[in-house]
Amino acid sequence: MAYKAGPLYPCNPATARSESTKLGVDPKGERLIYTNGRAVIIRDLNYTSLAHAYTQHTQIATVARFSPSGYYCASADVTGNVRIWDVTQPDNNLKLGIRPLSGKISDLAWDGESKRIIVGGEGKDKFGAAFFMDSGSSCGEIVGHAKPINALSVRHQRPFRAVSGSDDNSLILHTAVPFKYDKMINTHNRFVRDVAFSPNGELFASVASDGRLFFYDGKSGEVKGEVDRGSASSSLMACSWTPDSAAIATAGADGIVSIWDASTLKSTQSWTVGSDISSQQNGVVFANANTLVSISLSGVLNLFDTRESTSTKWRTLHGATKAITASSISPTQGGEEGATFYAGSFDGTIKRFDLGESFGEKEGTCTEVEGTGHTGQIAGITSDGKGKVWSAGWDDKVSSIEGQAFGSSSLPTKAQPAGVAATSNAVYVATSSGLEVHPVSSNNTSYIVKDPTTAVAAHPGPNSDTIAYGVGKKVIVATTSPDKTLFEVEDNKGDVLSLAFSSDGKYLAAGDAAGRIILIDVEKQETTVSSRWTFHTGRVVALAWSSDGKRLASAGLDEGIYIWSREKVAKNVAIKNAHPGGVSGVSWLGDEKIITTGADGCVRNWTVPV
Repeated sequence: MAYKAGPLYPCNPATARSESTKLGVDPKGERLIYTNGRAVIIRDLNYTSLAHAYTQHTQIATVARFSPSGYYCASADVTGNVRIWDVTQPDNNLKLGIRPLSGKISDLAWDGESKRIIVGGEGKDKFGAAFFMDSGSSCGEIVGHAKPINALSVRHQRPFRAVSGSDDNSLILHTAVPFKYDKMINTHNRFVRDVAFSPNGELFASVASDGRLFFYDGKSGEVKGEVDRGSASSSLMACSWTPDSAAIATAGADGIVSIWDASTLKSTQSWTVGSDISSQQNGVVFANANTLVSISLSGVLNLFDTRESTSTKWRTLHGATKAITASSISPTQGGEEGATFYAGSFDGTIKRFDLGESFGEKEGTCTEVEGTGHTGQIAGITSDGKGKVWSAGWDDKVSSIEGQAFGSSSLPTKAQPAGVAATSNAVYVATSSGLEVHPVSSNNTSYIVKDPTTAVAAHPGPNSDTIAYGVGKKVIVATTSPDKTLFEVEDNKGDVLSLAFSSDGKYLAAGDAAGRIILIDVEKQETTVSSRWTFHTGRVVALAWSSDGKRLASAGLDEGIYIWSREKVAKNVAIKNAHPGGVSGVSWLGDEKIITTGADGCVRNWTVPV
């Protein structure tokens, strides 16, 4: 048996308040590139369900840029490493790995010949560097700043020029090649957030926390003018030129994205995304002449069509911005087509994915579950099998999800939830205080089984009241109508962290903190597999059975996914390095497809033929 990777539903860019988020596009203006965690995401703007993740960084990636040739990408991380890799092949072969700085790299830029790269950031001995992309040897110096560099840009026409902006409120113009200090420009009185040369090289611009936008001569650095923003003084976080060099777009902390004419210094178009903190605009980039992309502090990508006369309509692309910590699928009566997948994140948000026909219009479409949800990490998501979904969060609350929004049903818990399961009759919550049972009917009262519980699962039968829960290394199978323990199994080597009944309820799988999975025959009340399924090297945090009940998928913090066969217990399919940072959830789409989530914030599809 083998496996094949399917579509990737990507995370959105990582954002931070008062920091510019770097967005980039390929030379054709078709693909957006950005970073989140250890991943570099390449996202097709025409077919947004088509995406690719580069996951070879061992530290948090901070910025990524396509080369002007379109053949390579350079990406950097918080420890000063730069990786240059091929974007024309799925394997992304490494061209060069180098560490030009000893600290976080905040920005990088290519020259117009795709031969040289400059980087800037928070190095201990210097704040910038310049090197050749093929050999890594130095091609000049990026010097003159007294504080970390926030932004860089290179003039793509000869004579080359480079400009850098810093926390010391200044810009430094460098001549090239080799790159060397030319002059300091002191137009801003607060942190410089972004700089950019126009595509034709005649001008460059800078924006800063003082809310000012300046234009300069592309060769001499002479100040050409400043736009008049009226009474607005909010920080400008990023800027990006139109492909024809006629105008520049800015993203502001006031939630406004504006386009400014470079000749008249007047605003020609603007969009107000919002006035709340989450609507602050942290980054912006022109993908092509008609498409402008910005990123909100909330992580939402906004796509503006500059041909639209109205300033109140634009597209949005959603995705997780933090690690996904729990997930579940809500099937439909018609099978896998049209099913809905829910993914909950570390920040308490829950995303909803429509799983339509592969590469159809709605396939992989992501929206955020609206309404009053959770304020803490999502600990578990489950479906009752009849269209109602329940989520448990570290805000000590269990909430219902109905369609695209949180429902009116909300249940407080006695302690922090570790997992949740549901049937049409009740919701079961595993907490450190015990197993909480919350009947759906208002005629019955909630109660608690006072054993610290680490995991819970419910029998999938339509009218079943059989459940299983973990207490330390012990698995307890019980019925709640009446409240009665049926049997106990203690064959796990670590605390039980995940449980799953097969679709017919005849088998129960239990995964633990030691990486071990046991298989329990519920009817015979005995363990049938106890020592064969031990390939995980980290905690087993999620389990799921295929529709036919013949195969089991397991997800571990060792970044691996394993597919086990109930009929051939000695064989398995290993999907290693599936999600950088660990896999957090797994669900089946029929008998041959699985969908997984992880610490990288991405949702991945896999086909595992029988």
